[in-house]
Amino acid sequence: MGSKVHTCSHPGCHKLIPFDDRYCTQHIALHPRDTKRFDKAYNVKRQHDSKTKDRIAFYHTKQWKQLRKQVIERDNGLDQYALRDGLVIPGKLVDHIVPVEFAPELKDDINNLVLTSMTSHKSKTDWEQRYYGTGKGNTINKNAVQVKDIKFIPIKFNGTKP
Repeated sequence: MGSKVHTCSHPGCHKLIPFDDRYCTQHIALHPRDTKRFDKAYNVKRQHDSKTKDRIAFYHTKQWKQLRKQVIERDNGLDQYALRDGLVIPGKLVDHIVPVEFAPELKDDINNLVLTSMTSHKSKTDWEQRYYGTGKGNTINKNAVQVKDIKFIPIKFNGTKP
């Protein structure tokens, strides 16, 4: 049998989503407090996975904090995936264009980093799990070609316009 799914927790939404998610990509940005609480539990679980523990430790280094600040300034605080599609949406997350799990040598390359919102990041993560084979329970697709330019990443901003 396939992966477990359930419906989005947003009132009235019946979209089926992966069991580990709380909201669909359309509604995640509307529930930041619930998402933050859910993410904390998710991150605690990830810390116990030896494969991800070292990768996660990088995000607590001075080097990462400096890179993150540079990317936020460079990208003018805007979600670059949404901006690419003509939408002006604030960004809060710094994303690796080519995921670290696939290309660890690019983890500290500022040209492999982009500012994004939770909604765009979720869509991008869904795509990279299919394309690169990243994520828990998946197998890395060693034949995948690195997509380094965001204009070639086939995701669309799914959130609502502000």
